[in-house]
Amino acid sequence: MSEHRRKTPQPQGGGRAATRRATQQSSGRRAAPSHGVTEESPSGPSGEDAPYGGRAAARRAAQRGGGGRGGSDGGGRRRGGGDDGAEGPGRGRGRGNQRPVKKRFIDYPRAGKYGARRWVPSWKLVSSLCIGFVGLLMGVASLAYAMVTMPEVNKAAKAENNVYYWSDGTQMVATGGGANRQVIAYEQIPEAMRSAVISAENKTFEHDRGIDPMGIGRALWNMAKGGQTQGGSTITQQYVKNSRLSQEQTLSRKVEELFITLKVGEQGNKKEVMAGYLNVSYYGRGASGLQAAARTYYGIDAKDLNPSQCAFLATLLKGASYYDPAGAPEIDAKEATADKNRDRAEKRWRWILDEEVKDGRMTKADRLKYTKFPMPDPPKKDAQLGGQTGYLVDLAKSYFLNNNDHGVTEEMLRLGGYEIHTTFDKKKVKQLNAAVKRVYDEKIDPKKRPDEDTHVQFGGGSVDPATGAIKAIYGGKDATQHYTNNADPTGAAVGSTFKPFVLAAAMEYGRRDPELSADQSDSAREKVSPMSIYNGDDKLKIKKYNGEIWTNEKGEEWLQTNDGHHSEGDITLRKAMEVSANSPYVQLGMDVGTDKVKKAALAAGLKDDNNMANSTVPSFSIGTSSPSVIRMAGAYATFAASGQQREPFSVTQVKKLGRVMYQHETVTKRAFDNDVADNVTDVLKNVVEKGTGTPAKLPGRDVAGKTGTTDDNLSAWFVGYTPQLSTAISMYRLDDNEKHKNRKFEKMYGTGGEKKIHGASFPAQIWHDYMAEAMKNQKVVKFPKAEPIGETLYGGGASSPEPTPSYTPPPSPPPSPSKTPKPSTPPSPSPDPSETCGTWDWNCQNDSGATSQGGDNGGADGGTNGADNGGTEAGTSNGTSAGNGDPGGSSPPTSDGGNSNSNGDIFGGPPG
Repeated sequence: MSEHRRKTPQPQGGGRAATRRATQQSSGRRAAPSHGVTEESPSGPSGEDAPYGGRAAARRAAQRGGGGRGGSDGGGRRRGGGDDGAEGPGRGRGRGNQRPVKKRFIDYPRAGKYGARRWVPSWKLVSSLCIGFVGLLMGVASLAYAMVTMPEVNKAAKAENNVYYWSDGTQMVATGGGANRQVIAYEQIPEAMRSAVISAENKTFEHDRGIDPMGIGRALWNMAKGGQTQGGSTITQQYVKNSRLSQEQTLSRKVEELFITLKVGEQGNKKEVMAGYLNVSYYGRGASGLQAAARTYYGIDAKDLNPSQCAFLATLLKGASYYDPAGAPEIDAKEATADKNRDRAEKRWRWILDEEVKDGRMTKADRLKYTKFPMPDPPKKDAQLGGQTGYLVDLAKSYFLNNNDHGVTEEMLRLGGYEIHTTFDKKKVKQLNAAVKRVYDEKIDPKKRPDEDTHVQFGGGSVDPATGAIKAIYGGKDATQHYTNNADPTGAAVGSTFKPFVLAAAMEYGRRDPELSADQSDSAREKVSPMSIYNGDDKLKIKKYNGEIWTNEKGEEWLQTNDGHHSEGDITLRKAMEVSANSPYVQLGMDVGTDKVKKAALAAGLKDDNNMANSTVPSFSIGTSSPSVIRMAGAYATFAASGQQREPFSVTQVKKLGRVMYQHETVTKRAFDNDVADNVTDVLKNVVEKGTGTPAKLPGRDVAGKTGTTDDNLSAWFVGYTPQLSTAISMYRLDDNEKHKNRKFEKMYGTGGEKKIHGASFPAQIWHDYMAEAMKNQKVVKFPKAEPIGETLYGGGASSPEPTPSYTPPPSPPPSPSKTPKPSTPPSPSPDPSETCGTWDWNCQNDSGATSQGGDNGGADGGTNGADNGGTEAGTSNGTSAGNGDPGGSSPPTSDGGNSNSNGDIFGGPPG
C-alpha cells in the first residue's frame, strides 16, 4: 500500500472518549489522567498538540474559554454552581460563557431559543408581518386601482325602444329595441324620485365615494334583527353592476365591481350615476328605466310623476316580481300573489315616504298629502305591432328617415331611444279601420266565393287640408299577417279620380289655339270654363290639339270608349265629370297638353316617380297612374284648401334624451289660383250631389269627391273631402303571395256579390261610414263660392251653336193704295229643341245634346245609370289597352301601363 494512502495515526489515549473523559475530569466531574496536559502548556509533554476530542469536547472547551457567569478562572459553572466561579456539583449544560448570537433580519426560527420556544414567533415578528401584509395589499390595490379602466356601458344596458306617440301625446307603442327602455336626462327625473331612491337605497349617496361600509353594516344588522332595510350596495355599485359588468356571480367580478365602483365614485358625476341607475334599472312588466316604468304603471311621462308614485316605483327596485300589486304568479305562485304583493308594496311605500321625512327630503306637511296608496294601472297586454299599429309605425319611421336633415341613420334609429310624435289621430284610425272591417265582414266572403273574394284588399288615407297632417291610414287587415302597407303605392291605378287634375290644368293653363303652331300656342292659350262643351260619344276618335288624328308609334288611331259604351253626345265638362264620361276628358287633356296635366297633378301633390304613368299617351288623363291613397288624399286636400298645397306628413317631432332631433315645419305652396281650385271643388261637389258619388253624401255638410274605376275592373277608388278632411279609399284584388316579385292584379267581377266593382260601391261606402264618424261633432264648414272662370269653348268635335238664320216673312198682298204699309217685325227664333236651358247659364246641367245617363253605376240622382262601370274609363292598369275598343282592335294598346309595384315612398318605405 502506498504511503500516501496510509491512514493517519490515531491519537493515543482512546480518541474522542478519552478526550471527553479528560475534559470532564478537568471540569470537576471525574478525575482522569491528564496525559501531561497542563494549564501552562496546552500541549503534551513533548510540546505536541493535545489530542482532538471531537465536537463535544470542542463545545465544552468553548464554554470554558468564554467564562461562566461571574467566573474568573475560565471554569464553566454548571447548573447549581456558586456565584464565585467555583466548580459546583450541578448537572446540565453550562451557558454562562456562550458566544453572542448573530442577529438575523428575519429571526425565524428564533436563534438562541431551544425546543418549542424556537418556533413561537415574537410579537415583533407578528407585528412586522401584519404591517407588511397590509402594506402589500394596499400596494396591490393601488396598482389595481391605477390600472383599472371604466368599461363602456353594456349594449344590453343601452338597448332602448323607440316610443311612438299619438297626436294627442299618449303612447301608441314602444318598440324597435332590445328592451322596453327610453333613456331620459337627469333634468327629466323628478326630484321626488331621486329623494325616494336615496332614502330607500343609499342615504349617503350624495357624499360617499361609491362604497358605504356603514351602510353595509346597517344592512347586516337590520337583516339580523329581521327589520326593514335599505340595500347593502350603494346606488353607484348597483349602477356599475347593472350597466358595466356581466351579471355572473363570481369572486373576480365582485372584486372588479369594487374597483370600478371606487373609480366611478371618484371620477364619475353623481348626476350621471343617478340618471344611469334609474335609466338602467328594471321595474317589472317588461319596463326598463324610469320613463318606461312611468308609462307602464301610470300611463304618464316620468317628469309628471308625483312623490307618492315615485315612492311606489322606488319600491319596485327591491324586486318588482314581489312588489307589483298585480302579482307575478308565473314567478312564484305562492308568494307573488296579488294580495301579498300589494301588502308588501304598500308597507315599503309607506316606509320610504317616512324615511324621506326623517332624512329631511320631504316635509311632514307634504307627507300628510300622501296617505292613499297610488295603485298603478292594471297590466296591459304586451304591445304588439298587429292590426294597424305596425303600418303606422312603419309609416312614421320611413317618413322620419326619408326627411334626413337631422343626421339620424337607420342604424341609429334601430338602437332605439327616440321619442317619435306622430300626426295619427287614435280615434280616426279606429274609425277608418271599423269602416273597412264592416264592409269586409258584410260583403266579402272568401269561403262562399273563393274565386271572386280571395285576396281582396283595401287601402285608406286621411289628410288634414289645413296642415297636411296624415290623420289616419288603413294599411291592411293586420300588419303581422299582411306585410305590404296598402296606404303606400300598391300599383292600383286611380282611374277617373285623376280627371280633376285635367280640369284644373285646363282652367290654370288654358287650351292651346288649334290655329297656331305648338310654340306659338303656348303663349296664346284660352282658359277653359267647366261649362265648356265637348263631345262625349263612345269610341271617340282622339285628336291632337290642332285637329290631327292622334296615332301611336304603330300608326294606330285612338278610339276612346266610355263605360258601358254609352254615348253622351255634346256635354259640358261639368256634366262629363258628374257622369264620369271618359272621351271629353281624354280630348281635353290633348287640347291642354298632357304635359300640363302632369304638371297640375304634381302641383297638387303627386310625385313624379315610378308610380306616375307615361304622360305622352291620351289615357294618361283618365288615371293610368298609381299613386298611394295618401298622395291622392293630399292632392285633393289642395283643392279643399283653395289651391294651397301642403306636403302630407306623419311625424311632428322626434326627441332623444329630451333634446329635439326633428321638428316638422309646414311649408305652404300655391299650386293653383283660388278660382281654379274652388271651381274644381264646385264640380266635384256636383258629382256627390247629383252624379256617381251620391253614396258619399253627408247630410248637412259640403262634400266633394270623385269615383274611379279602371280597365277590366282591376281597381276602384273614391277620393273626396270636406273643408276639414280629405280621404282616399282604394280597393283591388291582388295575388297576396308576397314572395312573388311581379304580383298580379285580378279582376273584380262578382266580388262581394256585385256584378262589377266601381268607385261608387264599396270604396264610397267605406268613405261615407268613416267620414260620418270622423266629422261627427265637428263644426259645419261650407266650401268657398266658386266664381265664374274661363271661356266656354267647344272641343272634341262638339257642335258650336249655329247663327240663327234671318227670318223671311211670307209675301203680303199689295197694300191698298190708301194705306201706307208698316214695316214688319220678324218673330224671335225658337230655341234649339235639344236645349232646355241657356248655353251660357252657369247652373245649367242639361247640356246641349247630352243624355242623362249617370256615371259609375253607383247611385246617381234622377235615374242615372253610370258611365264609369269599370271596364273602359281609365286606360290600363297593368299595361293593357287603354279602352275596351271594338273587337277589331281599333283601340290600340297604350305604350305605358303606369303600374308600379313599388311599396313605398316618402310616407312609408324607400322611395321608388
